[in-house]
Amino acid sequence: MPTYTAFTTLPDRDRAEALAELLEDLDPEPYGVGVFEIEDGSERWEVGSYFTEAPDETMLALLAAAHGAAPFAVSELPEVDWVAHVKRELAPVVAGRFFVYGSHDADKVPEGVVALLIEAAMAFGTGHHGTTLGCLTALDRLDREGFRPASVADIGCGTAVLAMAAAKIWPGTVLASDIDPVAVDTAAANVLANDLAGRVECLQAAGFDHPRLAEAAPFDLVFANILKGPLIDLAPAMTAQLAPGGRVILSGILNEQADEVVRAYENAGFTLQYRDEFAEWTTLVLKRQQS
Repeated sequence: MPTYTAFTTLPDRDRAEALAELLEDLDPEPYGVGVFEIEDGSERWEVGSYFTEAPDETMLALLAAAHGAAPFAVSELPEVDWVAHVKRELAPVVAGRFFVYGSHDADKVPEGVVALLIEAAMAFGTGHHGTTLGCLTALDRLDREGFRPASVADIGCGTAVLAMAAAKIWPGTVLASDIDPVAVDTAAANVLANDLAGRVECLQAAGFDHPRLAEAAPFDLVFANILKGPLIDLAPAMTAQLAPGGRVILSGILNEQADEVVRAYENAGFTLQYRDEFAEWTTLVLKRQQS
């Protein structure tokens, strides 16, 4: 079955979401529509749609013009077994003591590592991206330095790879939350696949807005691997939800955005401990100052 894609970009989220809503009513109807912030510092948003029939390019052009969007780029994708392709491309990843792999590489897990199984079909947050790699490396370093948090949360958890990594090396329950229900389902499936049921609890929440997170606070460690804007918005809540002396591991930050994020957290009462770059991405470790 052929697959067609249609992508455009817009300068703000509201117009992007309005356009995406209209795309869902097209004929032929797309089987998927997504809205994403482009992670290049441009503050532009991308709208993408997927079709099993060639879309109406005249209607797409009219919708783009009406919403101030760039002209849609329409493409027909070749028929590819994407899961098989991802399995070929995603080799295991080593980050400190952590070994992130898919089930197709189960025979490659070496002795003496902390193994984390993430299926190739659930490829966001596999460890191959510099943001996840940076967070796992930062986690390994904190543990080697003797940091032992009693309460951990992973905000914007994706596959829950970070929450599971913490649960593998420390006792207690780790809370993993995401605003996207698909991500929460993915996280829950990965928790089961890693035999961590009861150790990692998956929640749907925007930021810290969930009764279970409020009940478990204050946290000794919080992961937030999201984007610059939401990270800055979360800084005051992070202060309120983190215990004095607690740590945050932040990523999803382009290298040129890191100074702005550091300033926001320093203004909120944090001290920068580590700043590491992995390709174009920065990972920050900050400590909440004692009250």
